[in-house]
Amino acid sequence: MSELIALTPGEKTALEKLEERQRHVRRGAVLQRENEECGELFILRRGLMMSYVLLDDGSRQILRFLFPGDMLGVSSAVYREAPETLAALSDCVVSPFDRAALAQIMIDHPRLSAMVLVYGQIERVALTDRLAALGRTSAKARVAALLLELRNRLRGTDKTIANAFALGLTQEEIGDATGLTAVHVNRMLRQLEDDGMIAREAGRVTIVDERALVHTANYVNRYEGLNLAWLPKPRD
Repeated sequence: MSELIALTPGEKTALEKLEERQRHVRRGAVLQRENEECGELFILRRGLMMSYVLLDDGSRQILRFLFPGDMLGVSSAVYREAPETLAALSDCVVSPFDRAALAQIMIDHPRLSAMVLVYGQIERVALTDRLAALGRTSAKARVAALLLELRNRLRGTDKTIANAFALGLTQEEIGDATGLTAVHVNRMLRQLEDDGMIAREAGRVTIVDERALVHTANYVNRYEGLNLAWLPKPRD
């Protein structure tokens, strides 16, 4: 949240309390399973996670990739059963907290409550972009958009990242996020490389021609262009 607003000491303390407990989650482990009863929310402190749903044919649709600082399972707060599965793509550390802690923050710090709404809307619009892409754009555009999204989100956790980053995903995982087979993902990555937009080496991707990649993907960074002037004043 400090990327978007200047947090007061009281707001920082309230957020730090949510992170008092830590739980290690091994790569591949499920933190929360779809359709199971859920009582906790989480903040991702370290690592990369994903949220997904399983379809009737057994296939998986990845909804979001989750990065350090993200609040996980917020949608589960309004349901008795989790609407999505949360799983670790790398060794992770999360901080679990219950609904009552979130409710108390909303009472004591309305601006932080508003920021939870802000991030929820950013995620909603990003998912809308993904939905439109799945139905209306080419396979190359979907993969290009995902690469840009990953690079931009990783920049939020590591300011040293410029145009090169560790991909951290298998081609199957990219396919489950973009509605493509792993074979098709491999073909699209090679096309982007052949077109001079990206370079790949040892699990890392370098964006060589960002303007062309953005144009190919018709990509919009939903973490930019925000209007937060309406946020309530902090109480401390």
